[in-house]
Amino acid sequence: MEEDEFFGEKTFQHYCAEFIKHSQKIGDGWEWRASKDCSDGYMCKTHFQVKNGTAMSHQGTSAHVQTFLPVEEAVDPPLDDFEVTETTTAAEVIKYEYHVLYSCSYQVPVLYFRASFLDGRPLALKDIWEGVHECYKMRLLQGPWDTITQQEHPILGQPFFVLHPCKTSEFMTPVLKNSQKINRNVNYITSWLSMVGPAVGLNLPLSYATAASQEEGNVNGQDSSIERKSLEEH
Repeated sequence: MEEDEFFGEKTFQHYCAEFIKHSQKIGDGWEWRASKDCSDGYMCKTHFQVKNGTAMSHQGTSAHVQTFLPVEEAVDPPLDDFEVTETTTAAEVIKYEYHVLYSCSYQVPVLYFRASFLDGRPLALKDIWEGVHECYKMRLLQGPWDTITQQEHPILGQPFFVLHPCKTSEFMTPVLKNSQKINRNVNYITSWLSMVGPAVGLNLPLSYATAASQEEGNVNGQDSSIERKSLEEH
C-alpha cells in the first residue's frame, strides 16, 4: 500500500494488524485490545527490565547484560510479576507498559507509556531517561524526547506519559518519501516505533523491518474487513 504521513483509523488498524501478525511469529508480546465502550482500541505490550545489569533466564538463573537491557531479549517466554519476583533477589525490576493509540486530531499514531517497580512505585520521567541507551540520547534530545508530557489515557482514564504527536509528521515524512523513492514497502507503525521507541526504552527487533518490506497490504474492500476482524479477535 502507498504510505502517507496522515491516515485514517481504518488504515491505522491495518498497520497494527500486520505488526501484531509478525509479533506473534517472534513472540515478543504485542497484542490488540478493543475498547468496551466504543469501536476503537489500541495496540499494547508489557515487559520487564532489570536495573542493576542482570537479566533472568526462564529457569531462574541470571546472565550479565547491559543496564536496562529488555528482559525479553534474554528470556523466553516472558515472565509474569510473580516469576520475576521469585527469580530476582538484589535486582530492581521495572515493569513497562506501552500503548499505541490513534489520534483523530493529528491522524497519526500516538505512544502512551508508563513504568513502575513491582511494588507499584511509579518511575518519574527522569528515571526513564536514565534507562535510555547512551547511543540514542543525543539524537533523542533533538527529537521526540522534548514532546513527552503526562496526561490521561483516552480509553483507560489513567495517567500515562505520552509522546505528543505534534512532531510526528515532521520526522516521518522524510522516511516515507525515501521509501517511495526506492519503491520499498514499509509499515508506518514499524518505522515510527523504531524512531520513537528508544526514547522510552522500547527497541524493536530487526526482523520487523524485514517483515514490513515484504508486506503487500491492502486496506480496501474485503481485505480491510478481514484485517479489522483479525484485530478484534486479538
